[in-house]
Amino acid sequence: MSSAPTPSSPRAGAGTPLLSVRDLSVTFRRQGQTPFTAVDGVSFDVQPGQTVGLVGESGCGKSVTSLAIMGLLPTRGNEVTGSVHLDGTDLLTLSDKQMRERRGRDVGMIFQDPLSSLNPVVPIGRQVTEVLERHKGMSRKEATPHARDMLKKVGIPDPDRRLKDYPHQLSGGMRQRALIAMALACEPRLLIADEPTTALDVTIQAQILALLRELVEETGTALIMITHDLGVVAGLCDEINVLYGGRLVERAERHDLFAQPRHPYTGGLLASVPSLDGERGGRLNPVPGSVADNLPWTSSCAFAPRCASATDHCREATPDLALGGSRALRCFNPLAGDPSPAEAATTEEVR
Repeated sequence: MSSAPTPSSPRAGAGTPLLSVRDLSVTFRRQGQTPFTAVDGVSFDVQPGQTVGLVGESGCGKSVTSLAIMGLLPTRGNEVTGSVHLDGTDLLTLSDKQMRERRGRDVGMIFQDPLSSLNPVVPIGRQVTEVLERHKGMSRKEATPHARDMLKKVGIPDPDRRLKDYPHQLSGGMRQRALIAMALACEPRLLIADEPTTALDVTIQAQILALLRELVEETGTALIMITHDLGVVAGLCDEINVLYGGRLVERAERHDLFAQPRHPYTGGLLASVPSLDGERGGRLNPVPGSVADNLPWTSSCAFAPRCASATDHCREATPDLALGGSRALRCFNPLAGDPSPAEAATTEEVR
């Protein structure tokens, strides 16, 4: 059994990963309080042109993982360990100035709430041209037509007029598209989308997801999709990483994960998604309890208090992350299915 180091990837043979995250941990410390580890030894790869999902409920460590990769965590009160290599350069070792040069140019990010992410007193066009001026060395006059083309590319109607509009003059869907235009203005090699469809109606959600899929296919940009909704990643991601309590509990290719989830938490997330094929008026099956109902990973399985398959062993020992082929699993009692290398390794550890 392996406890983490080298995650298996469905594109392992495709060459060197664009992004390689190894044993990433983020611990928040406040005077007089017990340190809290929000991300605990997370490892995954992203290949060029690949879409990778980070899935889990709020509080599982998804957004903190993305902020650590982008170097956007507060400078005080936290400790970040591990490594985040982008094209061979460890981003965690770069200075603030060096990271500012990387953000926007090499790595772009779409934040969760477009209304609070956009500057309310600066026109949309200026916010897009500012990125081009900083990282492409363009003048404002040169950057303006590029900004207009980006707004048009992401589906904003009448882009010439919208360049002069302020964020409050746009709908939620248009603000999210403007954020995407800003993130893609410098054609970054990696794009991180943190819950980009939150608070949008289902029609706009579908449009935003279709836009991301199209842009990834056209530009070859690698995408990390962060969400709590497995339905969002169903038609978008090549590989899905399920996080719980700050640790990776399952990894699989999209089709394998939906066809045969192995971790009880993954199965619970899938069971809680409404289905058009379900019984009319039938009840949903949410995962019982909340993220706060967990045990420390250092001495148990954190998911044990919410797991119907938990045994005394789950509450007394920590499951390692077992790797096998394109799958990874951290569980003593996985859901029923065909035996996998990960399950075999886990079973052997229990013995």
